[in-house]
Amino acid sequence: GPDKMPCRQRPAGGFVAVVTKQIEAGRALADIYPARFCTLCRKEDAMSKQRIQLSDHFTYSRLLRFVLPCIGTMLFTSIYGIVDGLCVSNFVGKTAFAAVNLIMPLPMLLGTIGFMLGTGGSAIVGITLGEGDQKKADRYFTLFLLAALVSVSVLAVLGIVFLRPIAVLLGAKGELLDYAVRYGRILMVSLPTFALQNMFQSFFVTAEKPHLGFWFTVGAGCTNMVLDVLMVGIWGWGVEGAAIATFISQLVGGVLPVFYFIDRSNSSRLHLCKTSFYSKVLRDACINGSSELMTNLSMSLVNILYNYQLLRLAGENGVAAYGVIMYAAFLFVAVFVGYAVGSAPIVSFHYGARNHAEVHNLYRKSLRLIAVVAVTLTLASMFIIPCVARIFVGYDAELLALTSRAFRLYALSFLIMGFNVYASSFFTALGDGVTSALISFLRTLAFQVIAILLLPLLLGIDGIWLAVTAAELAALAVSAAMLLTKDKVFHYRKA
Repeated sequence: GPDKMPCRQRPAGGFVAVVTKQIEAGRALADIYPARFCTLCRKEDAMSKQRIQLSDHFTYSRLLRFVLPCIGTMLFTSIYGIVDGLCVSNFVGKTAFAAVNLIMPLPMLLGTIGFMLGTGGSAIVGITLGEGDQKKADRYFTLFLLAALVSVSVLAVLGIVFLRPIAVLLGAKGELLDYAVRYGRILMVSLPTFALQNMFQSFFVTAEKPHLGFWFTVGAGCTNMVLDVLMVGIWGWGVEGAAIATFISQLVGGVLPVFYFIDRSNSSRLHLCKTSFYSKVLRDACINGSSELMTNLSMSLVNILYNYQLLRLAGENGVAAYGVIMYAAFLFVAVFVGYAVGSAPIVSFHYGARNHAEVHNLYRKSLRLIAVVAVTLTLASMFIIPCVARIFVGYDAELLALTSRAFRLYALSFLIMGFNVYASSFFTALGDGVTSALISFLRTLAFQVIAILLLPLLLGIDGIWLAVTAAELAALAVSAAMLLTKDKVFHYRKA
């Protein structure tokens, strides 16, 4: 059918028609003003070399230049999370640090709607742009933001009400419970801005403004780091200081972009506008982003289970060590997630424009890049680990030894993780949310839960640190099987 026609042979409709009209208009101009037109072309060419568009053919360098802001954004988000932990650990103490890590999965769990509507929604908006319907893309974009805002606000209120009983359920008592509740309450208030910040990560890329997304994140991150040092380190506001610093930084990353997207005079591909309630589109976005929802839900639930097992096997020290590993591992995971999120809109666009050759090109190049990065990161982690552990918990020799050994075992997972993250994101970009969710669900929840419960019985506490590698290995088999079988539907393995 028409699906399999190469782009240039398709009947000129939608996106292709727009391009054809532009070429014809260009020819007309060239006939009238040949010399002027050549100069214009050269200027245009110089500009287009700098500005990469979703419709381009992607070489390795162009692909890396397009995804780097996204990787930078993710890395920066991780770094400012690390500063949060560093300030609490060094200025308030290890009980407060353990408390923050114990309660942190809860706001993360409730804020995942932002991730779901961000990734699922941006794929739909990207495909709509690829089909050439600008007005509809804007309306969908606005709908997704409003839906996230309303639903997360409701969850935030519930979170505040049930915070203490949940903290008790997680195993917190005494001083640990007190710290956890004080920190958690403020983070619940900041939940709507947290969700918006997550959504804008995806939508800035779809709007062809990945650099802007990066700078908003840098602004938010710097705000958080400076306020952390002031409020926790200098003014001694304790865990409340760390939470307030996070809230203010989320206002920068989640509220300021709203003003950018309202302004119609800028060159963004997307703008906020009046919208209607498209229940089917909203449902599709939820289904399509369900893998990202699954990933984040699972991460939160798995973190809760890790903390529970560690409190049982190693006490407060175990939870603190796991906290350090989580903060540092974010840096490595951020590279894979940043690449996956950054390259997804390109895949969505070319799939929407029925350009199978370019989808194949992106698929092949991506797998090669991930292989190189995975080996490099795993080797680098072995040298970086002792330094990171010392910065966090150098004040406690026993905790330092536990953390260093734990992290070395955990780091083996970096070899495999990137392929699974990419496979899941690739299927989301193609609009196949179900396959994507299956990979995510098995990788981040089912396989991990089995590993966390079984491996400690065989290997003691080392079993907990190796659980993630075991889960990634099992998920790799599923990802490979899906990439092989789904090619019949999407045609990405042959040009």
